[in-house]
Amino acid sequence: MNIINPATEDLITSVKEDSLSSIELKFKILQEGLVKWNEVLLKDRILILQRFAELLNDNMELGASILTSEVGKPLQQSKNEINGASSRIKWLCGNAEKYLADDFMSNENQLTEKIVYEPLGVICNISAWNYPYLVGVNVFIPALLAGNTVMYKPSEYSTLTGLEIERLLNLAGVPAGAFQLVIGASNVGEALLTLPFKGYYFTGSYKTGKYIYEKVAHKMVPCQLELGGKDPIYIADDVSNIKKVAQETADGAFYNNGQSCCAVERIYVHEKVYDTFVGEFIKEVKGFKLGMPTEAGIYIGPLARKAQLNFIENQITDALAKGAEILIGGARIKGKGYFFEPTVLINVNHQMSVMMEESFGPVIGIMKVKDEAEALGLMQDTPYGLTAGVYSASREKAEKILSQINAGTGYWNCCDRVSAALPWSGRKNSGFGSTLSYAGLRAFTNPKSYHLKG
Repeated sequence: MNIINPATEDLITSVKEDSLSSIELKFKILQEGLVKWNEVLLKDRILILQRFAELLNDNMELGASILTSEVGKPLQQSKNEINGASSRIKWLCGNAEKYLADDFMSNENQLTEKIVYEPLGVICNISAWNYPYLVGVNVFIPALLAGNTVMYKPSEYSTLTGLEIERLLNLAGVPAGAFQLVIGASNVGEALLTLPFKGYYFTGSYKTGKYIYEKVAHKMVPCQLELGGKDPIYIADDVSNIKKVAQETADGAFYNNGQSCCAVERIYVHEKVYDTFVGEFIKEVKGFKLGMPTEAGIYIGPLARKAQLNFIENQITDALAKGAEILIGGARIKGKGYFFEPTVLINVNHQMSVMMEESFGPVIGIMKVKDEAEALGLMQDTPYGLTAGVYSASREKAEKILSQINAGTGYWNCCDRVSAALPWSGRKNSGFGSTLSYAGLRAFTNPKSYHLKG
């Protein structure tokens, strides 16, 4: 399998894909290692994974360089991601004993009732390329903490990062019997669905997630899906600092080239502040520096996948044909690399793909609304349910709006953020199940109830 640099289209290296026989062998290693890894005391598993977090920081330059080379994300953003992953690991490790220890529910009249959180077994983690460190640690860290063994498949677009993760986990003390990595594209993913895993955890598109869910349903094991989003933001008319809001939402829309499931994908602005907001938003986007992701100060690098260039172009063409106007951007950059100009569209509506289908790229539609009721109706008009946000001077107003939106996360005066302390979960086509927080730690366990009398 060839690994291509999306900024130059040069070959970085070639790696050998796993075959069905090598995958089966790795699965057997994990099965045989399950008892031994589960026998490692939780406090010792915590120490091992805390060491992994330290190694991520110690190897920051190398890890960021690898990530940037194969995904195209600006070097500083790669470093930000590794820092974020390290912080999440520290939270998960710091709270593992609290949420994975036995829960004693009652102890009276010679009857003890308790809950024990047992590991699922060998689990399958099919991960994503856009934030391979972050979405990876969301799954394999709590899974390992809970005593499971993990087969980890990085996306074919972040294979080298996956290999670096494996190297550092092993260096930290995670044995081969607890963590195995498989390399390959969809054919390898397909092979994983045939094996008797005790849980499947996938991060990626709705289409692929739905396929996996249907394919493994008969196994009657957990199948958790973290899928896409079409995340809306509403800018109310009582916002005082429009410039600051425009800066934050532009960053929310274009950070990592918009290649984020929780990126701001559509913006609704009250008509009273619409013109001012759009003006400030365009000023901010004009300041984004586009270029080679290894250069200092670059904010917009190439898209990770060549096919996405055509998808973004088609969304823009569709929008223009239905009356939209481009205020900035709108075209791919000529020459080598998968570069696309950051693009802002106005006069958009919900007949346009750009306002309904996940873009996963540097394009945003901004729509004028007359009041909160119209904004709420438009925000609700989506098959996705990952995040939604409101910028307003009133927390009460924001929470009232957010309470009526069927999404896993609500933002007031912020956007595009994830906290290790809060569950990360989707609704509708954005998937189901939770990572992070106490729910994410327990997502990799089978609770067993004990009624102990005497």
